[in-house]
Amino acid sequence: MAYTSLTDLTDRYGARLLISLTDRDTPPAGAVDTDVIDEALADTDALIDGYLANRYKLPMDATPPLVADIAKAVAIYKLHVYSPDQKIKDDYDTALRQLREIGTGAIKLPIAGAEPEDTGGGGARMTDRERPFTEANMKGFI
Repeated sequence: MAYTSLTDLTDRYGARLLISLTDRDTPPAGAVDTDVIDEALADTDALIDGYLANRYKLPMDATPPLVADIAKAVAIYKLHVYSPDQKIKDDYDTALRQLREIGTGAIKLPIAGAEPEDTGGGGARMTDRERPFTEANMKGFI
């Protein structure tokens, strides 16, 4: 399941920016190159999955709004061949920070039943070898 789409990116950033970032033909075709978009979206999904896999079951049934927002920020950053403007860089840095916080549990996603099941091994378990000195074999010393 993709966390964002071309339509979402177009709604947020506009077709003109997406054309300028993806139209790499010579001469320029003047249209969004969906192959470039698909590659950036796949990279974005892989990055997000890497952060969420330890805490949530993937794929999710529905994409939480926070994850969709993070996906947009990461995807638009990844579409830049050269240095993006400061706003896009700041949004990307914020998205990575949020992903780290989701991964550590500081931010919890509002998804029912998405957290992995507990293994049941929450406490310390100690096993010890048989005692070499017992009351029976210490007769006469005790």
